Amino acid sequence: MALPDLTIDDVLGDVLSALGASNRLVLAAPPGAGKTTRVPLALLDHAPCGDGRIVMLEPRRIAARMAAERMASLLGERVGETVGLSTRIDRRTSKATRIEVVTDGLFTRRLLSDPGLGGISTVIFDEIHERSLSADLGLALALDAQGALREDLRLLLMSATLDTDAVTQRLECSVVESQGRAFPVVTRYLGRDRCPVHEQVARAVRKALAETGGSILVFLPGAADIRRTAEALDMGSTDVTVHALFGALSPAEQDAAVRPVPAGTRKVVLATDIAESALTIEGVSTVVDAGYARVPVYDPSGGAARLETVRASRASVDQRRGRAGRTGPGVCYRLWDEAETRGLAPAPVPDILSADLSGLVLALAEWGERDPGNLTWLDAPPAGRVAAARAALLALGALDGDGALTEKGRAMAVLPMEPRLAALVAGTEDGAQKALAARIAVLSSERGVGGTSVDLAERLARFETERSPRAKALQRQAERWANGQPGGDPGRLIASAWPDRIARARAGEPGVYLLASGQAARLDADTALAKSEWLAVADLVGAAKGARITLAAALAETDALAAGVETVETASFDVATQSLRARRVKQLGAIILSEVPMKRPSGEAARAAILDAIAEYGFAAIRAEDQVGGLVARVGFLHSVFGEPWPQWEAGHLEHAAPHWLGPIITAAPPSPAQVCDALIATLDWPLPQDLAKLAPSTLLLPSGRAAGVDYGSEQGPLVEARVQELYGADVHPGVAEGRVPVTLSLLSPAGRPVATTRDVIAFWSGGYIDMAKDMRGRYPKHDWPDDPSTAKAHEGRTKARL
Repeated sequence: MALPDLTIDDVLGDVLSALGASNRLVLAAPPGAGKTTRVPLALLDHAPCGDGRIVMLEPRRIAARMAAERMASLLGERVGETVGLSTRIDRRTSKATRIEVVTDGLFTRRLLSDPGLGGISTVIFDEIHERSLSADLGLALALDAQGALREDLRLLLMSATLDTDAVTQRLECSVVESQGRAFPVVTRYLGRDRCPVHEQVARAVRKALAETGGSILVFLPGAADIRRTAEALDMGSTDVTVHALFGALSPAEQDAAVRPVPAGTRKVVLATDIAESALTIEGVSTVVDAGYARVPVYDPSGGAARLETVRASRASVDQRRGRAGRTGPGVCYRLWDEAETRGLAPAPVPDILSADLSGLVLALAEWGERDPGNLTWLDAPPAGRVAAARAALLALGALDGDGALTEKGRAMAVLPMEPRLAALVAGTEDGAQKALAARIAVLSSERGVGGTSVDLAERLARFETERSPRAKALQRQAERWANGQPGGDPGRLIASAWPDRIARARAGEPGVYLLASGQAARLDADTALAKSEWLAVADLVGAAKGARITLAAALAETDALAAGVETVETASFDVATQSLRARRVKQLGAIILSEVPMKRPSGEAARAAILDAIAEYGFAAIRAEDQVGGLVARVGFLHSVFGEPWPQWEAGHLEHAAPHWLGPIITAAPPSPAQVCDALIATLDWPLPQDLAKLAPSTLLLPSGRAAGVDYGSEQGPLVEARVQELYGADVHPGVAEGRVPVTLSLLSPAGRPVATTRDVIAFWSGGYIDMAKDMRGRYPKHDWPDDPSTAKAHEGRTKARL
């Protein structure tokens, strides 16, 4: 059949030629160019790709489904014939399938099961600029497989906004670019106000309906904002319909938002950023952009990711704006001031730099690679997050001490869910319990299934009775994971799998619970679940100080305490009184069950309390801030003069490392400032401790006989303050660092006020001193102001106070 003309057609020949000459290619084309549906179809009969299956990855299920349905319709077929679809809950393929559209997470699972990707000729990473964690991992593994097993495997990266220069250099591949044919879009800035987002968006939509024609696409942060905006609009008009578009909707609801409207009518589509690039919505000529995005942020304290509303990046708002100019001139209303656009981040932060990497590390362990640095990444996973992920997997029993998969880890790895949920399912052998765990995993990972109740028991009961296509698919999925019958106690199951998620109600704070992990979280105090003293928390969202429980089950106290109660000795250090307080505590993680005061702490408890105080308040906690600061300045001065091996200490680093260098000398009382400095000096390599006093003495002996302190932290270099009379008779200017650096002398009046500064006291006696002395004789006549101070006798220069 004849296909409609699209701008991507102009470069399809270049794409085919490039894939014939190389096994890697980047295709850059703007949104709406047609790359998602046209390129896979063009590759069907492309000889260099062979006759194997073409697999195209999409970052979202809705994009995968719509891409597959669009290509199938262009061929006059149904999905499951030439074009197939595979997602976690929807699989439609056959022996005739040549193009298979899959979600990126499912592709990674397939690659781990079959590293050679048998029967597959080409893998297309669509919308790679979205930089999902699964896509980045899948690409790294595919590159590794291509290099080691499948040199004939073609990898095609398609993007709307990717930095092609950086990517092509990193992957050592060529690039084909399509400029597209975008129509002009007028941008109108409406500014921000203090009203809720949904109210401001509703006003902007009404304005757009009055000033423009055609349909309107609205970008909002999340589903809750979409629902509120829909309620606020309440069009009450037969020629304007309002549709929502986000991932958790049913296919029918999603299709209704995308399909064209009858002539003479208009529609308003309220969408998340899912509509930025992966989907085409017919008839849109106007965009209203609230300027926000919802991004997952991993919270280590809660052991889970939370969705956080942030300002959208410049790349994102530019893509959104372009949606208005796909088929003709358009208008974009931005709900912020024009100057703010310059302050937006250039592009969204890739998931791999901010997300929990435990799933990635688990997949690498299954792949047989323990060092991510051995693979090629668009952005390498941060070492600190990799280490944290390994620690989390070790705690879940997925890895052994060497980083290899355990038997439980292998069972977890094959489950298409994040590791904590996988551990819940894989961690029990009982069939009924495993079935229950599988259903809990579904409810935790799929928003809206089983309703919205926080009470897990209510959600489970409703989930069993739901008959929507999505619910049925998820029920079948849970059965595949479990191979058993539902049953058991959900609270007891969660508590046994995640003891850190056991929570107890806080006295006097309705709805507030303290988790064994130490995190506080709340739920609606009016719910029946809030009457339970103990909970097992399956899911929670929000930052550490504002976490909200979204899914939990009531828990009997006996089941909670069965998770492991311990009795420990704890101590705290009172910074104000410099005293230690001790107690014997019976606890379940961070939940205190009982406590008894003790007369004095043990040495270990005292040490921990003092080090905790230093970590929180710095060396001021033990009144050693000035002394440590002075020592850091002395060593830093020597580093500036001699370089290595003198270190360049920082107070913050020393506080962080205090358990290593200061901890061994702490007993049952805080160390004195002198002891702290001695311990710090002892960390220097020999003979630096011995050289320190010689090269950077803490005091200098003045002609008067007084030892004056040297300030090595002064902007003027090593500085000594002294009354003029204390320096009489000086015939050599003092210096430090073997005389290489002269000391700056700040000369004081008898009243202790600065009157002169010099780095050459000999020259000062015959110069600046003369004018200074004239003034001082009038102001301080009882003091000695000799004509030749170089030969006068030094003294302190003070007068006795009159009685």
